[in-house]
Amino acid sequence: MTDRLSAELLLAGYAQGIFPMAESRENPQLHWFDPAMRGIVPLENFHISRSLAKHLRRGNYTISTNRAFRAVVEGCADRDETWINGPLFALYDQLHAAGFAHSLEVWQDGDLAGGIFGITLGGAFFGESMFSRRTNASKTALAYLVDRLRQAGFSLFDTQYITPHLASLGAVEIPRADYRARLARALRQEADFDAPELPGPHSLLQRMTQTS
Repeated sequence: MTDRLSAELLLAGYAQGIFPMAESRENPQLHWFDPAMRGIVPLENFHISRSLAKHLRRGNYTISTNRAFRAVVEGCADRDETWINGPLFALYDQLHAAGFAHSLEVWQDGDLAGGIFGITLGGAFFGESMFSRRTNASKTALAYLVDRLRQAGFSLFDTQYITPHLASLGAVEIPRADYRARLARALRQEADFDAPELPGPHSLLQRMTQTS
């Protein structure tokens, strides 16, 4: 338990396989978590349903990365109960400024419709949270994020826990020991979240179809 966690200590915790969360928005203290079963999205097994593929082909959205990082974090925390408190907001801002925290945004009609953000170390992407204000916005964000991680050289997409929503898209739970072995391998790799160009809908779907 702590309310004085530095960005350096947070990264060190992720490298060891643990992550911090708050009990609520109002509680300033953070707790380290190390679940026995860890949620991940296998990057080669992301599932695009027919309805999502139809939505992606429609192309009535635009995608960006790191254009509205703080707004994405705020969107993720904009719910009745959240584990993102003031200290975590500050830490995420610091990590984003230092190049360790990234966001992917989905825009519709000029508005931020959804997004996802996370932290990177080596070839590991630690997904923190996502949100959606329009139908399929979070699924769209995940599809583009998985494609980006593949193209950028990442091997591990950690989701901490899984939800039915994530499970429907291919997320699975693995034991702690398996997770830490995958993490150790990923930390030895090099990846660059900012390197790939954003694909168009047809290129995205073609790549997903070939590898899923």
